[in-house]
Amino acid sequence: MIPELFKIGPLTINSFGVMAMLGFLIPTLLLRKEFSRFKYDPDLANGIIIAAMIGGFVGARIYFIAERWDGFLANPGDYLFTGAGLVWYGGLIGGILGVYLYVRSKKIGFPFIFDLVAPTIALGQTFGRVGCLLSGDGDYGPPTDLPWAMSFPQGIIPTNELVHPTPIYDIIWLFGTFLFLWSIRKKELPAGFKMGLYLVLVGVGRILTELFRTTPKILVGLSAAQLISVLFIAIGGIILFNVTSKRKAKKSSGPILKDVQAS
Repeated sequence: MIPELFKIGPLTINSFGVMAMLGFLIPTLLLRKEFSRFKYDPDLANGIIIAAMIGGFVGARIYFIAERWDGFLANPGDYLFTGAGLVWYGGLIGGILGVYLYVRSKKIGFPFIFDLVAPTIALGQTFGRVGCLLSGDGDYGPPTDLPWAMSFPQGIIPTNELVHPTPIYDIIWLFGTFLFLWSIRKKELPAGFKMGLYLVLVGVGRILTELFRTTPKILVGLSAAQLISVLFIAIGGIILFNVTSKRKAKKSSGPILKDVQAS
């Protein structure tokens, strides 16, 4: 793995930072294209992605600290200013909340906008997991002798053992989620449908990935990430049920997707 790509004088360019930049730029370009298609100001896409990144960073750090509360109380600086702590679900929840607050401040219908945003979030997450893989941040599974097992001797959290490269599992699932959501973006669907579908897909993906990780089980044999995944699946399922039920009830009034101001 390659945690550090190269140096320019005293400045170190690390692989995670490059992937984070790509995870910002490419989704932003795609989202601007989608906004233009629906006659929205493309510059709104910039604000939404920035809100997602800020919310994601804050959410990830809060989740990281909450999991290590006793250590944080003993030495807050080690937790506030560390390069670690980009916890996956904390970042996802914070990112969604950031988008919600930004969209509401612009008085735009959230379900419709999140339908546009959902594929790009999955793509951004894909780049993030590539960054985790390249940096070797310890987010991998137990030892295995499978043909695709990997070691991370130069990782931020190194290991010479051959282990499950769980970031690769996430990359495959998240990129597949992006491709699927992107492929249906032009279909006539009720507002909120892709939002619900995204929540279900990322929830299922994380439950599966956690099967190959060593995270502690805290309730009914499930890890914290799996429990949150179950919640995401439930919320996504409720959204899908509600929007499809409303569509059936309002089918005669025209496509719900075109009601872009609905909230």
